Amino acid sequence: MHVAPVGGTAVQDHVALAEIELCGELIIAASTAREDRLSLESIDEVLRVAEERDTEGE
Repeated sequence: MHVAPVGGTAVQDHVALAEIELCGELIIAASTAREDRLSLESIDEVLRVAEERDTEGE
């Protein structure tokens, strides 16, 4: 097990940062939604699911 040294060393986990960003985008979308809940289509749009499917097909 590797323990990060104490003191100003920043460790970046790019996957975790991307997940946090997507969660933030979902929170923003939910807070501005006109309905009580986001539709599945709205969630897919926020998470850019269609874009990922298009990229995978190339």
